[in-house]
Amino acid sequence: MLSTPEPQASTPEVAAPQPDAVTGDDAAIDTLYYRWLAGPAGFDAPPDTERLILEQVSTLAQNPALAAELVPRVPELIPKLLRSLRDESVGTGELAAQVAEDVVLVAEVLREANSAYYRPATPIKTLDAAIMLIGQNGLRMLLARVAFRPLIKLHEAGFARRAAPLVWNHSEKCAVAASLMASAVAADFFESCLAGLMQDVGLVVAFRLADRVCHNGKVPASETFGVELLARSRQLSAVIARHWDFPDKVADAIAQAGGAGGSSLAQALAQGDRIAKLRLLIDAGLVSEDDALVMEGLNGYERRCLGKLSKLDE
Repeated sequence: MLSTPEPQASTPEVAAPQPDAVTGDDAAIDTLYYRWLAGPAGFDAPPDTERLILEQVSTLAQNPALAAELVPRVPELIPKLLRSLRDESVGTGELAAQVAEDVVLVAEVLREANSAYYRPATPIKTLDAAIMLIGQNGLRMLLARVAFRPLIKLHEAGFARRAAPLVWNHSEKCAVAASLMASAVAADFFESCLAGLMQDVGLVVAFRLADRVCHNGKVPASETFGVELLARSRQLSAVIARHWDFPDKVADAIAQAGGAGGSSLAQALAQGDRIAKLRLLIDAGLVSEDDALVMEGLNGYERRCLGKLSKLDE
């Protein structure tokens, strides 16, 4: 049962160019992104309702233990897996041996290797061939995505249930895009992936809180509210990441990614987040491929990354 807090008073093929600083375009992208998330479930909520939801999200950010309880987590499994994945001394063979013990993971690796993203010349049929194709970084990213999937795709009812697959779609694309942008700013590939996957956990919690406040399976349609909710939920994600003993650099990057500057990891995450949102908005028909947000907001390398994301769903 969700307990509602009391409101407070108030791997690139070519060298990547350096990404630009976060710009005002991000507010426009977040506005369109929230409109897409809300969809037909958006309604004209009273200002008091919007304020209450935002206050509750901020309240949870002050109570990391309670916030972390609002998303499922298999005890010790995820931290152990993440430590193993981050350990450079753990070779591909050892990771492959762990994968081979789980038929679900074997199927995931084979599906990944045969996806349009990797474009194998002939179908990949064995685990060894699949791992050879996607490489150690590809395997690490895939296992992290499998571990995170139940955290994002949880649902009980209401709007959170509708939004969960949409948010997960963004999480996957953000993780890939952030990892591709990592080399441009000398950020760690895998930490960029983790930050991309973790960033949306707070948003899922925020939507669960909204369900408890609204009681109608809907969410406030106000775009101003939506942009603020995205910002506050990002801070909530950072709080939960720290509570779960994620690397400090990952939690800090999530907290910093909404503004200009920040660490190299925060820059990779901010760029990955922007590219992932644009990919979703283009696919939904809300932004065109030649829109200024794409042609002027992204450099050439970032646009190539945008194109690669279109293959993730094939």
